[in-house]
Amino acid sequence: MKIQIRSGFYFLLPIASLIFFLLLIPPGCKNYNEVDLYPPCDTVNVTYSGDIQPIIFANCLPCHSVANKFGGVILAVLDSARIPARNGLLLKAVTHDPGVIPMPKGGGKLSDCDIAKIRRWIALDEPAK
Repeated sequence: MKIQIRSGFYFLLPIASLIFFLLLIPPGCKNYNEVDLYPPCDTVNVTYSGDIQPIIFANCLPCHSVANKFGGVILAVLDSARIPARNGLLLKAVTHDPGVIPMPKGGGKLSDCDIAKIRRWIALDEPAK
C-alpha cells in the first residue's frame, strides 16, 4: 500500500481558502436596532434651513441655483423656493407626477422621507387665508 503525502502548499490551500472566506463575511448587526439603522422620518418641525435646504443642496442645486435657474426655478433661496412650492410644481416634480418633468432630472426619485418633509414644509409654509 502506497501512502501519498501532500506537499505543504496543497495541504494548506483549503484551510487558507476557508479563513479568507470567513474574513469576507461582514460582521452582524447585533448591536444595532431598527431605529439606529432606519431613523424615523421627523416631519413635525420641518424648516427650510434645517430640513429642506439640505435636500435641495444635495439634489436640486446644480440646476436650480441663482446662477443656473433652469426653467426659471430657483430653489437655493427661501423666497424663490416658495413660488414652486405654493403653486404645486415642486411637489409634483419630486413625486414624479405624470403632468410634470420628474425631478431631480436624470436622477432617481427622492426618498419617501425627503418627499414627506417637502410636503410638510409646503403645508406649514402656506400663507394664512
